[in-house]
This record gives sequence, structure tokens and C-alpha cells, in this order.
Amino acid sequence: MTAPDPVAIAAGIAEREHVQDVLKLAQRRIATGRPAFAADLGIALWRRHGHDERPPWQYRSALDRIVRLLCLSPGTVPDAVRLMAVVGAGRPVRLAAALLAGGHGPEELGPALGGDAPGELLACLVHELALRGRSVRARPPAGHPLAWLPGPLTAMEGRPAMPRYSLDGTGGVLPSESSTFLAEAGPVPPLRETTTEEVSGAIEAAVRNWARESNGRVESRTYELGAELVPGAVAATLRGLGLECCEGLTTVGTGFAGNAWRQLFTAASGGGAYSAGEYGAYGRLAAWRSIGALAGAPPGATAGGTEAAALAASWYAFAGASPWFAGVAWDIGLACVSADGRRLALLAATDTD
Repeated sequence: MTAPDPVAIAAGIAEREHVQDVLKLAQRRIATGRPAFAADLGIALWRRHGHDERPPWQYRSALDRIVRLLCLSPGTVPDAVRLMAVVGAGRPVRLAAALLAGGHGPEELGPALGGDAPGELLACLVHELALRGRSVRARPPAGHPLAWLPGPLTAMEGRPAMPRYSLDGTGGVLPSESSTFLAEAGPVPPLRETTTEEVSGAIEAAVRNWARESNGRVESRTYELGAELVPGAVAATLRGLGLECCEGLTTVGTGFAGNAWRQLFTAASGGGAYSAGEYGAYGRLAAWRSIGALAGAPPGATAGGTEAAALAASWYAFAGASPWFAGVAWDIGLACVSADGRRLALLAATDTD
């Protein structure tokens, strides 16, 4: 009997009515100690359709399942690494790093953390492990975007909730707000809008996937304050900005940097109603970018400088407090007054299924 040819299977994947028989074959090979077949099939699928602008659903379904099988099954880490070395970068590598970190201890991850590991997989895996409270000696390659991030979790990050991965899917986490209601009091200060495209893009980094890949809406602005903005006047100030997301704003609460960061991280890493998100490592980076831009950290600030700016700022929360928000499960409303009291920044984001 001729052994199944991964290249031939990949060549005909788009003509199949379903891919269950192919995936069952890969799973049987893994279960009987022959994971190389699954890795070879994943490589063949990637080479056939990985660079397609609109790859067939059969390819997407098969590759996702093969990545999960190789990253979550016992004894398959070397073959998972071999597949990722061919893929190089992008969503499959980010997913693989999240699965490996969620499914294995550091002692099992030697092939993915050693000197011969693919650089992108290594960089993502280091931070996926850090997000789960596990430190390793390995670090992202010098010059890699993820090398900017701190190693262990900082005090501001705390211990964020992480999704649960299985062969059949992902148990996600939704953004959650923790704030104390503010009674309205005090004058609205004069202000001048200072929003730039660059700063707006940085503020929206954590929720960009909601708008690009799902049904989300996002609004971000910055303003120069001409006088002190007291906490009780934040709601009236936001209502007076002329922004749809703040029209009819009913309540504003005091927040804190740690909860703001965790909301942003959940949005970036886990995605919205229909977006997959950036997974842990790049979700962490996007959350840091957003919170730094909201707090007014200077361009080029280190992670330590960014955290200092965020912790010194005053944070306010207004998720779901106006009709603009969909009110389903994916709402974020953050306002931040910089430590010097001269700058107001806001981010509003909502998504729906």
C-alpha cells in the first residue's frame, strides 16, 4: 500500500468537500509516534497556499488543526518547530507560540528555545511564557520588535488572564472594567485638540483588529488642557468634545493603569467578535504601545519609562456609558490625564457579532 504523500494531499486540498479524513490521518500518525507526517503535511500546505491573498477555507482549516496537533500533543515539539521554521512569521507562528506555552512546561520546550530555534517563534514564545509567569533564559533576537518589552511581567501588568487552548478551539477572555463611579462636580476646562495620525495610530494599536477584522468601531483623540481637569468634571468634559462615542455619556468612573493595560491586552491578544487577535506576545506589545500613547509617554521611551508615565497619570473609564457602544461584550472606554495635568487622551472601542 502506497504511503500518503503530503505534497499530493496539499495539491488537492482545495477540491475536497471536507478535510476531516486528512486531519484524522495526521492525528493517527501523531498518536502512533510518527508526527513527522503531520509536520510534512503542514509544510506542504504552507508552500501551496501560505502566500495566497485569499487561501481556500480547506487550507486554513487543515493548517490550523495541524498546528494545534503538533503544538499540544506530547512529544511533538521538534516537529512543530520544524514546521514553524518553514512558515517563518505571521499568524501561524504566533498561534504556535501561544499553544506551546499553554500546553508545555519550559523543560519540554528546548527545541523551541534553543539557539537553532526560528527567531520569530523564539521571540513570541519567550513572551507567551512570561505572560504565564514563567521565565526562561532565552531572549528575542536583538533588534526584534518584541525585544523592547520587559522580560518578566511588571507591576502594572500584574497577572493577566490568559486563554485556554485545546485541539478543538480556544476559551477566550473578554475585556473587563474595574472602576469607581464619580459624582459630577467642577468646571469644564478649556481645551484644544492636538490629535495627530501618528499618536492616534499608537493609541488604537490594541483595538485595531476589532475594526479591521470584525465589526468594530474605534475613536481616539488627544487634547491640550488649559486648566486643571478635576475628576468630577471628566464626564462633562467628555460630553462636550463633540464625539459620537461620548454623546449622552451617563457615567464615568475612576480607573487605574493596571486595569487599563489588562483591558488593552485582552483586546489585542484575544481579538473581538470575529477577529483572532495578535495572541499573547504581540498583544502584549500592542497593549504597551496603546497605554504609552494614552499616558503621553515620550517617543522612544523604554518600557520602564512608559510604565512610569502610565502609573503617574490619572485614569478614567467609560465603557458602555453612551449609546455609541454596542453593549454586547467588547467595549472599552478609557480617558487619561497625563501626570502634568496638561494633556487629555481618550480611546473608545466597541465590537459586536
